[in-house]
Amino acid sequence: MREETLARIESRLLAAPARAGGTRVLAIDGRSGSGKTRLGTELAARLEGAALVQLDQLYPGWDGLAASVPLLVGGVLAPLSEGLPAGFERWDWQAGRPGPWQPVPAAAVLVVEGAGSGSRACTRYLSMLVWLRAPAPFRHRRAMSRDGDSYAPHWRRWADQEDRLFAAEGTRARADLVIDTG
Repeated sequence: MREETLARIESRLLAAPARAGGTRVLAIDGRSGSGKTRLGTELAARLEGAALVQLDQLYPGWDGLAASVPLLVGGVLAPLSEGLPAGFERWDWQAGRPGPWQPVPAAAVLVVEGAGSGSRACTRYLSMLVWLRAPAPFRHRRAMSRDGDSYAPHWRRWADQEDRLFAAEGTRARADLVIDTG
């Protein structure tokens, strides 16, 4: 990601109020392959002491996009806002079931990256919502080069869930910032 984009997000985020207790939450949402993981990782590294939640660790399987939103709110965002311990059961993709508990530390900044992170149920906790967009062929190539054969048979199934979720949520229209990553 370009330095000026990172600096712009950082500046806007740090100027926004903390809405999850004392934590500023940045949600990075968008379709698969749009660059959420890269941006989230870069921003979490840039923002000193920031915590990072990657929704790929939280989705309960290939049909779990919509189910991840209550898990994020109930396990991470709401507890942080109440000063309680936060976390989630990390999904074991190979076993197809919940795995070990993954605590999420209280931090001044929490970066949450993944499809669904900007859903309406999350909004009251978010200090900033960034939407990433890119053309479908570009996203497909990026996702396949990242995840390869393990993701290929699930691409369409996941995209259908994204279609339903984003149509119902209107996430892109509610974003504070839209970035073209294609």
